[in-house]
Amino acid sequence: MEKLKTVDELEPLFKDRMRLLVGGFGISGTPLTVLHALPGFKAGDYEVVSNNLGDYGKGLHKVFEAGKIAKAIGSFFTINKEAVTAWSKGELAIDLLPQGTLAEAIRCGGAGIGGFYTPTAVGTKLAEGKEVREIDGVRYLFEKAIKGDLALIKAAKADKAGNLIYHTTARNFNPVMATAAATVIAEVDEIVEIGELRPEEIITPHIYVDYVVKSKYVKKGDDYVEVN
Repeated sequence: MEKLKTVDELEPLFKDRMRLLVGGFGISGTPLTVLHALPGFKAGDYEVVSNNLGDYGKGLHKVFEAGKIAKAIGSFFTINKEAVTAWSKGELAIDLLPQGTLAEAIRCGGAGIGGFYTPTAVGTKLAEGKEVREIDGVRYLFEKAIKGDLALIKAAKADKAGNLIYHTTARNFNPVMATAAATVIAEVDEIVEIGELRPEEIITPHIYVDYVVKSKYVKKGDDYVEVN
């Protein structure tokens, strides 16, 4: 199967009410090219799993502004004040998870594990409605695994088979999300021939990646600028 695609070719993959796993921490490691195409796609009402909802005018913030997000599951939404306002008005559903819990829930989803027990958030509002179990004298909260319909991830480089490597902290949630979705779209800065990546530097093997999209953005200083 030919994995190299343009964003427009991937529109049929997006359906109403899908759960999207979206990589990134702020804007670092975020698939901007793919996300910026979503407002123009017909589908919407997405449930989005991501650390946050983008930065103003970039990433998931554009998808939110287009009214395409019905629910967000993540850790850090306060950077997007409009999303917090929408939640307070009942216009956006939010499930707040501690950052480590979010990462582990996605990892469990990819590993075929149903969930896990963690002491984090025991005794807080985040524990309401969830199972609490005592193990060896310590109270633990049960968190279900997280899986998605589509994962939208960002890598530094891919070969034409779909093997991926990442650039430093832009790696963040991307590798675990690649394991936890039925279909994976990887946006990358550079595409090379098969065999050009050293096996020991590959983080996400090609078996997890269904489609590869060349990014239209480059980092200049602290910002990402569209170049083509």
